[in-house]
Amino acid sequence: MSTLLDQVQAAQNAYAVRPTVLAWGEPYYTKLAMAAAGGRAPDVAIMHATRTLGWAPGGLLDEWDLDKLAALGVSEETFSAPIWEKGRIDGKQMSIALDAHPFVLFYNTDICAKAGVLGADGRLKPVSSPEEFLEMLRAVATASGGHALSYGYLGDGAQMWRLFYTLYTQHGIEMEMPLGGTLGIDRDVAIESLEFMQQILDGELAAAQSDYGTAVAEFSTGKSGFFLSGVWELRTMQDAGIPFDMAMIPTIFGTPSVYADSHSFVLPHQSSPDETKRDLSYRFVADLLKGSLGWAEAGHIPAYLPVTESAEYSTLVPQAHYAEAAQHVTYDPPAWFTGSGSNFQGDFGGAVQPALMSGSDSGAALDRFIDTVNVRLLQPNPADPTEVS
Repeated sequence: MSTLLDQVQAAQNAYAVRPTVLAWGEPYYTKLAMAAAGGRAPDVAIMHATRTLGWAPGGLLDEWDLDKLAALGVSEETFSAPIWEKGRIDGKQMSIALDAHPFVLFYNTDICAKAGVLGADGRLKPVSSPEEFLEMLRAVATASGGHALSYGYLGDGAQMWRLFYTLYTQHGIEMEMPLGGTLGIDRDVAIESLEFMQQILDGELAAAQSDYGTAVAEFSTGKSGFFLSGVWELRTMQDAGIPFDMAMIPTIFGTPSVYADSHSFVLPHQSSPDETKRDLSYRFVADLLKGSLGWAEAGHIPAYLPVTESAEYSTLVPQAHYAEAAQHVTYDPPAWFTGSGSNFQGDFGGAVQPALMSGSDSGAALDRFIDTVNVRLLQPNPADPTEVS
């Protein structure tokens, strides 16, 4: 990001950007909310697209003017549909995505070639069912001499949720979380998704109990053939010097879908915005989007289609090999309490981790999660003055 800022500042003299960097997660969101509530927020901020729903109803964010954006070459047509639509709340564009950062599959090309799971083009062969994927894992386990797959999840609700919701939405459905109601979930599909995760975590295909750091170390030292994680680990594997490629998570259950979030630009509420600064903020965001090819070097998929559809992007490997994921991203179910850095994903992990560790009853684990969500759905959004008396 520092590099991108340097580039856009060097290319013009109409504006200068003074960045403020805060600790990620709740410290960041808390401080930003306090600034917006006081009407003295920064001109532009970045937040995860999944967090905007909790902010917009309370007036903590200002709406983007689509005509101003279009005049700068930024419009719905320059984004994939699911990414653009995620920024809309009640018909208003409340965020503009810089990227999509999906959950993906890393694979060691030497081990996978030995296992015979690469095609003539040197890329991973497609699979279209749970059985085919498990068969592929068995072949890779044999070739690696260890685990087929590295997947760290212990104490990490986000990791558990990312894989689970990928598998769940590959059934062609999503969860619904109506405020004041109850969780809309297909229990049979959810149990099937959890049980598939248990099948993978059998101690042979993947370690039955592994944390995130252990999984990174295992794959980065060539001791496994596959690694499930986010695109942000691209640089880690490049620095490790192992032979690897990346792919969108295979469509195991029929519908292409991968869990993702997006770093997005928002306009934190200002009581009396300076119109000149606001216009320059629009230009700044447009400039960053148009110059976001460098953002792909960190693994993220730029959201601005003219970048990802460019000849320059097509030469980035492995980035170009998983770019299709941007067309099939699925975000957290919309609710004020969901999203990256929220407690929601931790709640999911707390409910299902015992079942993943021991292979115990996935139905009971799911019921614990459902009960937790239903309690949260009865709680008002603390950022929405219409919900809090």
